[in-house]
Amino acid sequence: MTTPAPKDTTAPADAPFDPLDFPQDLLDAQLREATLYAELHALQAKLPWSREPHEKWPDDKEHKRPGRPATEGWSEEEAAAYDKLWDDLRAATAAVQGHAWWQRCETEGIKGGALVAARTALKHTTGFSRQRCSKRTSKQPRERPPHHLQPTAVAA
Repeated sequence: MTTPAPKDTTAPADAPFDPLDFPQDLLDAQLREATLYAELHALQAKLPWSREPHEKWPDDKEHKRPGRPATEGWSEEEAAAYDKLWDDLRAATAAVQGHAWWQRCETEGIKGGALVAARTALKHTTGFSRQRCSKRTSKQPRERPPHHLQPTAVAA
């Protein structure tokens, strides 16, 4: 009994470039960014409304502004946790935005609105929405974004 040869997953040389065939490291970076965003959002929901101590103020019915209760502000631990998540989120976002894939897309003629559509499609890839941060398993196919989000090549 012999082991079958591994399936060749590389695209043929004459196949057109697909800007939606994101590399795994970019997908992983996007997942990290989405996960950190969700964690930061969850932490913000638990924290008092002001980082610093503040007195309460009443509703302003004339301008339709709700009042706020008094707060003692955030503890040092809460502030440190928030700052760390925020720094990590900025770094993760920079990793996604500065990924070499976007330069390759431009080299392949994906520019302007088509490049924006590709970046948007990455954010809408299965498992990467900010509301639902569950990682796609290798057995699940990568879902294509809606037609209006699929980029088209732009003539140079």
